[in-house]
Amino acid sequence: MRDDADVRDDSGGKPDGAVVRDALGVGIAVGLSGFAFGVTSAGSGLSLLQTCALSLLVFTGASQFALVGALAAGGGPFTAAAGAFFLGVRNAFYGLRLSQLLALPRAVRPFAAQWVIDETAAVSLAQPTRRSARIGFLVTGLTLYVLWNLTTLLGALGAEAIGDTNAWGLDAAGPAVFLALLAPMLRSGTERTVAGLAVLLGLGLLPVLPAGVPVLVAALAAPAVLWAEGRRSVPRGDMREKKR
Repeated sequence: MRDDADVRDDSGGKPDGAVVRDALGVGIAVGLSGFAFGVTSAGSGLSLLQTCALSLLVFTGASQFALVGALAAGGGPFTAAAGAFFLGVRNAFYGLRLSQLLALPRAVRPFAAQWVIDETAAVSLAQPTRRSARIGFLVTGLTLYVLWNLTTLLGALGAEAIGDTNAWGLDAAGPAVFLALLAPMLRSGTERTVAGLAVLLGLGLLPVLPAGVPVLVAALAAPAVLWAEGRRSVPRGDMREKKR
């Protein structure tokens, strides 16, 4: 049985033009950071073909930056891929929610799955009706996919002309965009605690663990905080009963 949020009618929705403008704004703003990925990827030693293939096939910015960042820092390919994988797992949860909201035909779903990312999920879930959610998903996904891949290509081609990518700080552009998108979502104290602990673990372990491993360890912040919250929410009387 689905709740009312999953069955959205088309009454009282936003004008299509307003949805398109919002979606274009997100798609263009984030899509331009593909240039930074192209430069960073080429600077880490990946070829032009490998760099473009990552954007075409993987298409999840934070995971792509994690992968090339770990490789550039000297991490092994399996460690780098594992860190990118764990960052990309969140898209599967977006897909579960969007499948109910968008209710796309079965034949379309495998193609739409390629566009299930942070930005398309954020724009779609913010819409009041199924129609506007579909428009937001389509326009955001199409704009971002085309622009991200185009700027990835331009960035990789221009990497040699730029020189040392670290000197320009372009390797930090992708994570900065990701954090800017994430920050407004941290509304509760638990969410902020998880984010803060993840940052502390990730940065604190950089000097002592191989490249890519701190990202994996930082993922433990969520279960650790949730476990602590659960312990704190249990009344002391219940805790004593459990100990008996």
